[in-house]
Formats: sequence, C-alpha cells, structure tokens
Amino acid sequence: MASTAGKVIKCRAAVAWEAGKPLVVQEVEVAPPQAMEVRLKILYTSLCHTDVYFWEAKGQTPVFPRILGHEAAGIVESVGEGVTELAPGDHVLPVFTGECKECAHCKSEESNMCELLRINPDREVMIGDGQARFSVNGQPIYHFLGTSTFSEYTVVHSGCVAKINPEAPLDKVCVLSCGFCTGFGATVNVAKPKKGSTVAIFGLGAVGLAAAEGARVAGASRIIGVDLNSNRFETAKKFGCTEFVNPLEHTKPVQEVLAEMTNGGVDRAVECTGNINAMIQALESVHDGWGVAVLVGVPHKDAEFKTHPIHFLNEKTLKGTFYGHYKPRTDLPVVVEQYLKGELELEKFITHSVPFSEINKAFELMLAGQGLRCIIHMDG
Repeated sequence: MASTAGKVIKCRAAVAWEAGKPLVVQEVEVAPPQAMEVRLKILYTSLCHTDVYFWEAKGQTPVFPRILGHEAAGIVESVGEGVTELAPGDHVLPVFTGECKECAHCKSEESNMCELLRINPDREVMIGDGQARFSVNGQPIYHFLGTSTFSEYTVVHSGCVAKINPEAPLDKVCVLSCGFCTGFGATVNVAKPKKGSTVAIFGLGAVGLAAAEGARVAGASRIIGVDLNSNRFETAKKFGCTEFVNPLEHTKPVQEVLAEMTNGGVDRAVECTGNINAMIQALESVHDGWGVAVLVGVPHKDAEFKTHPIHFLNEKTLKGTFYGHYKPRTDLPVVVEQYLKGELELEKFITHSVPFSEINKAFELMLAGQGLRCIIHMDG
C-alpha cells in the first residue's frame, strides 16, 4: 500500500447520481488524505436504511452526485499529517460519528456527542478544507456522513475511525459501525434492564432486533416485540423475543395492552421506529415508579411529542440515545472483543451478501423488506 501513499487512487465506487435511480459502479479518483484524515481500503460494507432514506431524498435536501455508505470495515491505506494513532495496515471500522477526544463531550463520561465530529447528514465535504476527496473527470463527488463506504477507497477524518483487533472477521464486525451498536447499546447502556425484568421493543427491524438482543444478554425474563408486521415475529424469536403484540390486532391502545400483559406496565421500553406515536406509546407503556423508556428512532422533523405530565410525576423516565451511547474510538474495540469472546452473536443479523458489482440488489432487498443486513463484498 505504501506505493499509493500521497498519490491519487483510481478505483471503483457506486455513485448515486440521482434520487431513487440505481447506483452507477464506475471509476472515481480518490485524493490523498489531508491533515488529520486517513484513506481507507474498504473490504466490506453493508446497506443500512439510512442510506436508502438519503438515496430516495424524500425527506431532506437532495445532494447528488454522492457516494453513500456508512456501515463498513477495512484497512488503513495511508494517513495524513498529524495522525498518530493510526498507521497503514491497521484494521478499522469507519463510523458516521466521531470522537475527537478533546471537546467537552468527549471528555465527559456522560456523552458520546463529539462537538467536532458528531453526525451531520448535510455535510457533503471534508471538515478540514471544505473540499471533496472524490471526483470523476474533475467533477467533485460528494461525501455522505463523513464515511462514503460504497467505494473501494475512501477518505475519513481520523476521529471517525476505530482501530480494532486484526483477528476480528471484517465481514462480520462491519455491522458494528452502525445498526447493531445503535440498538444493542440503547438497551444495555441506556435502558439498563435488570436481570429478570420485562422489556418491550417497539419496531423489529435490524436496530430493534439488536435492542432485543441487548435485553436477552442483560437477562430480561420477558421481551415483548411490538410491530405492525406480524411476519417479523418468527425471526425475532432468534433475538430473544418471547411474546409479541401487533397493534393492528387490538382495539385498545397498545400501551393498555402491554399494561394488562405485565400487571401495570413493562420495566423498560426501547423504541426503534422513529414513529412519533410509537414513541409516545413506549413512554406510556412503562410501569410507574421505575419504568424507563428509551427513544432510538429518528422522528419526522415536524413531529411533536405530546403526553400528559402525570406520566413523569408518577416517576416514569424518558430518555433518548445516540449510537447506543458508544464512543466510537474508545468503545468499539471493546465491543469487537466481546464478539471475539462469543458474548455477541453478529452472524444472525447477516441474511444476504452480494458482490460490489451487484450493490443495487442490496437496495432491492431492503426495499422489498427482505432480510436484515446484506454484506457487500468490495472485491466482487
């Protein structure tokens, strides 16, 4: 890799040229990393619903042409000036949020929302000089979430790169850089259910199933999955769900159904849909006195949370979380070690795989609601 350091690299990338149109796998030029940046060789990436959301561009300002992708694993190809904690050959996970280790948030044990590098979906260039590192025939191709992993090589701020144990299989641990940690951490780091407790999971997509897995690992005795799609229930059993509620099959509000099932309410509720009604239901479904509801899903920008203050006066707690309360550079290497010790089961989240040349198949699978995570092999 040393032969390419400091030079422009020509490689394949899947470029989104227009909203909702198939990605075009084509040659792009990737500039060398500048100060505090690293250039990564991506080996595996996977498709997350957030990629699809910004590709469809229905709910935000469209930014095209763009290289999407943010859940991935790879190897450091070269480093820019000032980078001391990473070196060529390191095995890494790029992450859509960062940890500068200098700001008040990074120095606080209570926050993972780095002032400099926290997620910014609107940022389409590198933070250092406001320029893109990708181009096609001189035309800039915009970045996505600071990662742009649908490219054989990408440039990322060094604060958004977690160095991990080289023994870890990159085609498995790549799912840790977004979806798994978001759901699993929401349960184990924020909801913190006690052994033998009752937990409700609202939304049984990949993030919700990771939250259920967190409840299972924490020793919850009852894990109640709540989803409008009953076809998801069988799969959810593999992730620890013991019972299910489909709100469409009940005349009563789901919070009343859960209260009746659990003698007054669940001990913990984790909401993973982004639907404002589900968020309200999650709070109202927890037990008074000790119940905690945690919001994970991202709501519509105009959504408002409306509930009666009596829920709080009755000592119910409402929390929000970002990326499962994990600090990327500090905590991700530890999560990887948990996987290597057999404490986490990542394989069951991976339901499909495709070569990079067929990346549009991954989009088709997600749009059809098939599977959880599709791993994209960059060498294919």
